[in-house]
Amino acid sequence: MSKKLYDEIPSLNLEDFTKGTDETKKQFVKELGEAYNTIGFVAIKGHYLSDDLSQKLYKAVENFFSLPTEQKKAYEKEELAGQRGYTSKGKEQAKGHKVPDLKEFYQVGQFVPDNHELKKEYPDNLWPSEVPELASLAKEAYQNLEKTGFEMLRAIALYLGLNENYFDSEVTYGNSILRAIHYPPIENPEDLPADAVRAAQHGDINLITLLMGASADGLQVLRRDGEWIPITALPNQLVVNVGDMLARLTNDKLKSTIHRVVNPPKDQMKKSRYSIPFFMHPKSSMDLSCLDSCVDKENPKQYDDMTAGAFLAERLAEIGLLKK
Repeated sequence: MSKKLYDEIPSLNLEDFTKGTDETKKQFVKELGEAYNTIGFVAIKGHYLSDDLSQKLYKAVENFFSLPTEQKKAYEKEELAGQRGYTSKGKEQAKGHKVPDLKEFYQVGQFVPDNHELKKEYPDNLWPSEVPELASLAKEAYQNLEKTGFEMLRAIALYLGLNENYFDSEVTYGNSILRAIHYPPIENPEDLPADAVRAAQHGDINLITLLMGASADGLQVLRRDGEWIPITALPNQLVVNVGDMLARLTNDKLKSTIHRVVNPPKDQMKKSRYSIPFFMHPKSSMDLSCLDSCVDKENPKQYDDMTAGAFLAERLAEIGLLKK
């Protein structure tokens, strides 16, 4: 493992992999692997999401979250465990954290053809009639981020010594989620519980997360030496990090790094923050058993065998979205 400590996350160009020469492709895989071996995060340009679409989606998201609470709650279905539609404030907390995060969110799931066998496994998406443009914008962003995620996973597969298309069948119509998050203004910071933050430190559940540039600073990642470093995506970049499923599959060869969203300075507490991550999940049937190539005497197997569906259900219960 590299001992390198990053002061900022590495920046890569995905087109070096998708459109480059054999040499640039190999270099992309090498640099991506080194980053995921150490800090677990990269910023990439050359992806499939346009700035124009990103800005339009953020505006639609802002319009939804500005609706009165009762209107938003019409799209909150507790039986869906937060996997579709609206989830109000106070419902989700980080694993091992007792105080809920200071956020509300709206989730969009997979678009499966009516005749597909997975159609019955996924609940239908919920679309707010008050913001009609959200449906088409979210679908386009979802599918462009998913297309980007396919390429990132192909590079990861090569780094792991697997067939380039190892993940393709597992993530085709996978249980991926586009989550629009609103961190509301903090009007009375002195009234908050001592541990209340916008998003407490956590690792993501999924294979990889692709984050569109957030509307304000606050995202931090925990470096291996215990230092928190800030993460900011430039307008043309996505931040892409390793999730717990991929760490589990690779026996922690690839790092699912702890990260958080801290509260802003006092002079900025009365401003909203918006963020739209895309959580790339496989199908629930994917076997997350540690790869044989990632287990040896120096790195004994750390995780029990489990499917992606079982792992997701376990984690949703731990963070308070799925009632046991």
